[in-house]
Amino acid sequence: MSSTSFEQFLTDLGNESLYVLDQNISKVNYIALDLSVTNAQLKTVDVSSSDTLGMYIDSYIAMNKAKVAFGGYLEKRGIYNRSDYFNDQNPETERNIHLGLDLWIEAETPIYTPLDGEIHSFQNNTNFGDYGPTIILKHTINTVTFYTLYGHLSLASIKDIHVGQSFKKGEQIASLGAANVNGDYPPHLHFQVIKDMQDYKGDYPGVASQKDLGFYKENCPDPNLLLGL
Repeated sequence: MSSTSFEQFLTDLGNESLYVLDQNISKVNYIALDLSVTNAQLKTVDVSSSDTLGMYIDSYIAMNKAKVAFGGYLEKRGIYNRSDYFNDQNPETERNIHLGLDLWIEAETPIYTPLDGEIHSFQNNTNFGDYGPTIILKHTINTVTFYTLYGHLSLASIKDIHVGQSFKKGEQIASLGAANVNGDYPPHLHFQVIKDMQDYKGDYPGVASQKDLGFYKENCPDPNLLLGL
């Protein structure tokens, strides 16, 4: 399936009102958040500190009378500079372009699958600045197979699950982790759509370099096509 056809497929699925957080949180209670290097407000924020960044995000949510901040797809960010896992000092190969959709909300928030699926893989990705506990679901809909990744979860989320375990649309699959387990970020969900898993298990790149962006943009289309925020 071409990238254009797959994006249309996701858009059509998204017309069914899909969600990964509590469906009772109205879309009017979501506020878009810019964490890109072009956001001048972040120049006064120590984004290397999960506490300081968390205070910035919490105040932004409160100021906008919202419940959830969201955004980040294809956003070039400076928050990865603190981690050697992403940062190699080469502007072409440094990984700093975000491939998922982030949903910023408090730890222990329940996470739901937006579609019927089964567990493809899961693991705790413990590199500094990484996902922490991660679940990847496999979906097959109208003969089309693709995957969704849920990163920055709680440790309990990956304790009593198994590969092949099935979940129905709207069923809780996990809860969000705190900074001490989620790669040292303010609590949030990293939600990503993946066409081809490329033999990865329990992990998949969520941040790309400029050099590799063409491939990842096609293999990981905008998750908001499903959620419609």
